Amino acid sequence: MVRRRVARVRKRVKDRLVETFLEAYTPGEVAFSFSLGVFITMLPTLGTGVLAFFVLAAAFERLSKIAMFASVVVLNPVVKWGVYGASYSLGTVILGPAPGVSFDGVSLSAGPDILVRLWVGNLILAVIAAAVGYVVGLRLVNEFRRRARENEVHAREATSGPAVGGDE
Repeated sequence: MVRRRVARVRKRVKDRLVETFLEAYTPGEVAFSFSLGVFITMLPTLGTGVLAFFVLAAAFERLSKIAMFASVVVLNPVVKWGVYGASYSLGTVILGPAPGVSFDGVSLSAGPDILVRLWVGNLILAVIAAAVGYVVGLRLVNEFRRRARENEVHAREATSGPAVGGDE
């Protein structure tokens, strides 16, 4: 029973992905939706990014919900710790070390300085990742559609080929 339910859910998700990639949205809309999802997912929102997804999906009809939520798979919680580390490091390179922070310990008063460095680095990385996500998403959708058209042409040619036993 659980297997059947999982199989049904997987089929629905696959059908929605194919629908998204083929018909419902333009390639630019799918790519933008994915890159917006990447941008939001990159930010240190402590889980409220998913809430932002729901609000945006309800507010804007032309956002591909599937493409937006696909970014969560790419930037899962395991990956996010690396993003946070890189964000803080980048913020520290740009703004300098946070006062009160050393290898020996961290003062609670350094919290705002640490968060500023995290956010500065994170915003820069999120913009870069969103731009890359747009380009990758656009290429994937265009390639998927090109292959689907080729398969459709091949299928039509196979069904409308020469008749067997004709006058030869």
